[in-house]
Amino acid sequence: MIVTKSWLNEWIDLADIPTDTIAKTFNSIGLEVDKIDEFRVPSKIVFGRVLECEKHPDADKLNICQVDIGSSVRQIVCGASNVRAGLDVVVATIGAVMPSGMAIKPVKLRGVDSEGMICSASEIGLVDCQAGILELDDSIGTYTLGQEVCENKIFNDDLIEIELTANRGDCLSIRGVARDLSASFDRSIIERNFLDNEDKRIGIGRVLSISHPKGLNVDLRYKVVDLNEMKIPLLVRLRLAQIGEVFSSNIEAFMFYSTHTSGVILRAYKHQYFCSQDDTLAKIELVEDKSGYACVMSSDNKASTVGVKQIEESKVSEDKGLVLLEASYIPPDIISKQMSVNKIEAGPMFYKTSRGSEPELNIGLSFCLGLITDNSSSAVYGGNIEVVNSYNKKVVTISKDDIDDIIGANIDKVRITNILKNLGFETSKSSTDNIVVSVPQYRHDISHKQDIIEEIVRMVGIDNIPSKPFIFTEKNRLEDDYFEYKKKSIFRHKASQSGFFEAIHFVFDEEKVLKKYGFKTITEDKQLLNPIVSTLDTLRPTLLTGLLKSANLNKNNGYKSIRLFEIGSVFDKNRVESLKMAMIFSGDKESENLSNAGKASKIDFATFTQKIADIVGDFELSEYETKHTLSHNYQSAEVIIDGVVVGELFRVHPTVENEYDLENTYLCEFDFEKLPYCLKTAKITSKYQAVTRDLSIIMPKMMSYENLRNSIDATKIKELINFTPVDRYSDETLGENVSLSLRFTLQSSEKTLGEDDINKAMDTILKALGDDLGIGLR
Repeated sequence: MIVTKSWLNEWIDLADIPTDTIAKTFNSIGLEVDKIDEFRVPSKIVFGRVLECEKHPDADKLNICQVDIGSSVRQIVCGASNVRAGLDVVVATIGAVMPSGMAIKPVKLRGVDSEGMICSASEIGLVDCQAGILELDDSIGTYTLGQEVCENKIFNDDLIEIELTANRGDCLSIRGVARDLSASFDRSIIERNFLDNEDKRIGIGRVLSISHPKGLNVDLRYKVVDLNEMKIPLLVRLRLAQIGEVFSSNIEAFMFYSTHTSGVILRAYKHQYFCSQDDTLAKIELVEDKSGYACVMSSDNKASTVGVKQIEESKVSEDKGLVLLEASYIPPDIISKQMSVNKIEAGPMFYKTSRGSEPELNIGLSFCLGLITDNSSSAVYGGNIEVVNSYNKKVVTISKDDIDDIIGANIDKVRITNILKNLGFETSKSSTDNIVVSVPQYRHDISHKQDIIEEIVRMVGIDNIPSKPFIFTEKNRLEDDYFEYKKKSIFRHKASQSGFFEAIHFVFDEEKVLKKYGFKTITEDKQLLNPIVSTLDTLRPTLLTGLLKSANLNKNNGYKSIRLFEIGSVFDKNRVESLKMAMIFSGDKESENLSNAGKASKIDFATFTQKIADIVGDFELSEYETKHTLSHNYQSAEVIIDGVVVGELFRVHPTVENEYDLENTYLCEFDFEKLPYCLKTAKITSKYQAVTRDLSIIMPKMMSYENLRNSIDATKIKELINFTPVDRYSDETLGENVSLSLRFTLQSSEKTLGEDDINKAMDTILKALGDDLGIGLR
């Protein structure tokens, strides 16, 4: 979008505000400035008037002009084809330095003295807007002969090009941009009153009629003009050149200028295009075509697709005769959606229509008619014909507290009201607590209270809102489903990192196999009615049999070390679902390599237990007899974490290993919900040195280590950090006893432990073992 300061100044008073300030304001309110061009006419270039114009005696294309420059009359030789007596012009006087660097001096052209130069637009640094020299008129404002051109604001202007986002179609006009500046500077828009004295005019109904169906979703307004002796003023030519508009007729120039000024989409049609032979009444038919577009039709042909394109044959090519002037509006969401569904060739105005043109059609239509009547002897027919689609204004209610909370600052309510009013929002129905905002039709991008607050923030300026510490006020919206997913993800990654591969099985299993190994299957009345196959005829109560089958397949495929895990659903006899995690390790505990001379040892209980601990964390094992027959009689245990039994761990019974053609195989299965999963918390670590002491205890072979551990734990020695068995020894001299070496780690958080402290702790442990279990040092 291109604007100039003088053009904006016609809609809002910016005379006392520098262009740099205007540009910074544009950037702060979301209208990003792409570039600024300054037009500055050099000094000693003045307004003049051609008093006389005669042909040069020795040059066909030169004219000798007597030019009044206020202080004197100068003779200037001019080669422009449009120079003539009575014309007001721009004159570069002796001593002027042109933008090109050329200095104006007295010269002789074909023997005739010339004191100055009558200039074109490009010669004084403006865009080229007219063939030949500039022909001045009163559209540039008042001026006096001899006055320097640099004092006129039209010729010494600043052009600002703005980059707009797709939702800001309301700023694709000078009036729209001025509206945003009005809210930012808190200055009123200059409203224009278009007086239309229709008392003695011929009514539009004599020359135009319209028929249309309901529900076309378009607004149209028509006026009829009898064009005559039209002339484009210099101001319009100059500004159209600045925005890069090229026109083929005077009426087209006025429409382009009016659309860029007001934002209203305008079209002009030949009156005769809609008339039957020898008929003076133009008949317009509004219809919806097969693609769903609203179309303007004559009795035989299409004239235009509303909001998209006008047919060339219907356009006005001559600046005289009866013309139908049309202003149109179609909601941008409707036309954009229609174009995406049924794409057709579009004209230059589709860009504005698809982003949101001005819906107040009378503003653009009256502005254009004013230009026509001021610059021609054309006659406007009385009245207008319009097609209006109903529009329900969007209403957004927001409280002052909501605004302050979201912005993070207390904005004065009067200031908020002024901002919204200047932007065109209506707040007359607001109450003490709530601001009721009626959204204007041209702001199709506003629908929620957050949009309203964004408008307020734009105008207040994000840099003017004081910074505050960031406070989390929103409650945690993460629910159990997320944490369950996260827990599964973490345990899957831990299992993979420990060398296990994930297996995924059907939730169905073979009832005969399950019962063979002692698993309880679902009751008969809840069995599957139509099993997929006979080997998948029930819902599985365990993950273990599935892992054994997969291990067998891997063994048959040549794998010597098989490590698998699965997290999946199992079902009890009442079909109640729960989540389990199971792991299997079978065969070699490591790959064949140089360190084991190519003869890897088989997996053992201790190695498997350590692997599982790497995945689920520290746990304790307790002697346990499983309720199924997959387990080895003497190598099975229940797994306890923080005093809670979470599952079982065992070696597979040798007969089962043979049935599945497996070597040493270990299995474990956990209730997944009981596996700990929580935030890691930091613990205080002592800065003092830890010490270790070993004790060798004589104890009966049949005594459980659990009894010994419970006795030591009961001493509650604060400095005792950990203890572990490190050696077990037996011989004939010990008989039914065994020597068990324990390593104790002691550390204080308050001091370095002395020998007395260490001996006291060891004595307490020995006394407890003697009193509770009747055992002591070797």
